[in-house]
Amino acid sequence: MSTVYNFCAGPAMLPKPVMEKAQQEFINWQSHGCSVMEMSHRSPSYIAVADKAEQDLRDLMNIPDNYKVLFCHGGGRGQFAAIPLNLLPKGGKADYIIDGSWSEAAAKEAQNIGDVNIINISEVVDGKTTVKPFSEWPLSSDASYVHYCPNETVNGIEIFDIPDTGDVPLIADMSSTILSHEIDVSKFGVIYAGAQKNIGPSGLAIVIIRDDLLGNARKTTPNIMNYQVLADNDSMHNTPPTYAWYLAGLVFQWLKDSGGVSEIEKINTEKAQLLYDFIDSSSFYKNTIDKHYRSRMNVPFWLENEELNAKFLAESQALGLLALKGHRIVGGMRASIYNAMPIEGVKALIQFMTSFELENK
Repeated sequence: MSTVYNFCAGPAMLPKPVMEKAQQEFINWQSHGCSVMEMSHRSPSYIAVADKAEQDLRDLMNIPDNYKVLFCHGGGRGQFAAIPLNLLPKGGKADYIIDGSWSEAAAKEAQNIGDVNIINISEVVDGKTTVKPFSEWPLSSDASYVHYCPNETVNGIEIFDIPDTGDVPLIADMSSTILSHEIDVSKFGVIYAGAQKNIGPSGLAIVIIRDDLLGNARKTTPNIMNYQVLADNDSMHNTPPTYAWYLAGLVFQWLKDSGGVSEIEKINTEKAQLLYDFIDSSSFYKNTIDKHYRSRMNVPFWLENEELNAKFLAESQALGLLALKGHRIVGGMRASIYNAMPIEGVKALIQFMTSFELENK
């Protein structure tokens, strides 16, 4: 196989046209005689890059005018602390919905800062991992916010319906699902996402926050995590991750050129359906997630004979199918098929899985 397909859960593959453009511009960006990563973040040229990236993201997600878009340091984990520091007052409490490893990690971080109500919604029914219906979530009427993770990369669980939390702000960690399908931003108080799956390289995080939620940070909140400070300074209170911001902008432009989020959603649906249909038709592989909550972005699967795991990984890597090893918590295999993964990559994986099954039954 001459083409390499990277199924890594993150840092994930970027669109090839984006990488090629970045390569062309790497040393001499737009005839400036230097790389964009060497430019002052306060120069008019770079500010134009930053402004365009923000506007393109607003266009792609139809972000209302009463929301700020922040480009932040620290990835998604940085926001695990920033969220309660900005939105959880002393004496208040927050509801944390747990459906997998990342929502659990966010809750543990928040517990270091304030009172957290843990609500586990994942359960196993008839051998399949599923999610309790929203009507059974014991939410607190006096919570400062409700936090959840719509897509759990480790477990392969995705919640497609947006929970209705009434007047309580809904906070979503969309690190692995942002821009993969259309959403109504106005239903959220805050959306945040680490960049390294559907946006760009690791180290950058994007926060989309409703205006009325600004200005509530604790006095002990570092300025670099204070959403009001970041909003007042156009995400440039200090030097931002400029090259990651630039690359994110290229990804946003690529998405627009590809038809936008609605078009990429169709492709993502087709990719996931192809892979799940193949797994379901096989007695050699299995997926243990309820079909209603199967992630379109991260497809975990297991070989019925796990003694063949090492052989599967070695042979797939030799063919250019990279990073298929499952997360250490759950084992097995995992194919992460974010926006940048072309459908040809999924078909190549299925072709290999078919031949591997025939040779090892």
